[in-house]
Amino acid sequence: MTEFEEFAYALLDQLSVEINEEKEIISSKEKADQAFASKIKFEEIESICNRIYSDMSKKITEFTGIPVTNTKIEFPELVGFKQLKGRKVYPTKESAAFVDELFTAIAHEDVQKIASLAESQTFRYLVYSTYAKGYISQISTTYGDYYESAVYLNKFILSSYPQIILYKQGEPYEPKFEQVNSGYIGALKMTILEEQIHSIQSNLYNMNKNAVTEVNAINEELAKIILGLDDNATKNLYNYLQLPEVPDEYPVAKRANLFFILNPDNFIVQVLGPDVMTFTKVTVDPKILEMIPQLLDIYQRWLKPIQAHHAAFTTMEGMAEFAVKNILKDDKDFGNYLVTFANSDISSYQVRKSMGTDFTEHVFAKIGKDTYKTLIANPPTTRELKSPESYLNRK
Repeated sequence: MTEFEEFAYALLDQLSVEINEEKEIISSKEKADQAFASKIKFEEIESICNRIYSDMSKKITEFTGIPVTNTKIEFPELVGFKQLKGRKVYPTKESAAFVDELFTAIAHEDVQKIASLAESQTFRYLVYSTYAKGYISQISTTYGDYYESAVYLNKFILSSYPQIILYKQGEPYEPKFEQVNSGYIGALKMTILEEQIHSIQSNLYNMNKNAVTEVNAINEELAKIILGLDDNATKNLYNYLQLPEVPDEYPVAKRANLFFILNPDNFIVQVLGPDVMTFTKVTVDPKILEMIPQLLDIYQRWLKPIQAHHAAFTTMEGMAEFAVKNILKDDKDFGNYLVTFANSDISSYQVRKSMGTDFTEHVFAKIGKDTYKTLIANPPTTRELKSPESYLNRK
């Protein structure tokens, strides 16, 4: 087995828990369909969404003062949804085709294709395979996504869960159907609302996309540098960083390990901690710089786009969660979603806040309905996310 095939098997092994869960979902849905026969039938996801889409749009316009444009709504199957996740990696223009091929190969569990891509474009593989686990492994909990003027709903998950949940509650099914079906509609309302909020965040969306693309370009540059290290520098780095040895017959794997350790998303955050999101300057161990002198410049250039990404993404997510909490707080279907799908309730949902949600709530308490227009037009910095008052004073 070549080391590139080893890469492919290792990547799929990292995704094995998720892949097995997908297979379990398929199996459980088949059992539910057999148990229900023709007695119980949930409405098709397309039909429900077409019915509630305009109502959710109106609620967002009322809450934010911003009209929702006529975005498309699409329902990709599992493979299509995974390919969408690849596009949302926001690769550099030159790497877009590679990423599309890689995520398609991963979605099909095509070991030979993954290995071929890793061998032919190793530096790209090192950068973009790191996204695969983080993006694809969230497939079971990601109900929707917004991308380039369209809302995509995860048909595989959303159309499977109601049957599975009702089936697992056991017979008799009919008395429990109404609550589960209501929760199913609630899940769709929540998902559509979240993605429609994202559809009105054009400035933040583009800020996030451009920042992530810039981070990817920097990581591609670092991957090329590390792959080009000579054997002596590689050995010295392993010794200094006290990394487990990799056999000499796997020269690419040796350098791949170094990339995963030293790429800024991992190394800087591990060394400096999450406060790096507010730093203006980084330092690097002089011993490491002796072996990779370009590292300090790369890390320094990485700070600006990673902070822009963090600020935009945190704000986008916080605005969406805050809107859902307020728009659907008295919605019966959403309440049933929390109980039947999320094993929670509205009070628990309200305390499960993120930094972005807290920030949005603070600003909303001061400027009300203008909050969404203001945050989209004048996004906060990473420092202001931690101190909403400083944002309000700056505004």
